[in-house]
Amino acid sequence: MAKEVSGIIKLQIKGAAANPSPPVGPALGSKGVNIMEFCKQFNARTQELSGKVVPVIITVYKDKSFDFILKTPPAAVQLMEAAKIQKGSPESNRKKVGSVNWQQIEAIAEIKMPDLNCFTLESAMKMIAGTARSMGLTITGEAPFAN
Repeated sequence: MAKEVSGIIKLQIKGAAANPSPPVGPALGSKGVNIMEFCKQFNARTQELSGKVVPVIITVYKDKSFDFILKTPPAAVQLMEAAKIQKGSPESNRKKVGSVNWQQIEAIAEIKMPDLNCFTLESAMKMIAGTARSMGLTITGEAPFAN
């Protein structure tokens, strides 16, 4: 018999850095989840992603138990790391703040592939390139799929 779900919580937490302070504590505490148990499990599963932002979807059950699913780091965060910038452009169509090349976009697309709603690497690369352009990044080189 399946457990009855009482709620779903979506958070973005730095890998291996979950602690009971906001936003984690209040979000989990309001659902009655054992906050320290979640922090221990999350930190153990995200050791290799230390310092990177990791989205997590927490399913809370009626008996106060929980499961969580880790997602891949957001494309915008990975693009900022690749371009070595602190934040995107406030006016992405006028002010360009950095650049990335197609090899970097391909690497990010391969990492993000399980979380994207596309079937080919080419379409994933186009999605990541669109995110880069909306952040005010220029894309150098020629697209590998442009014939």
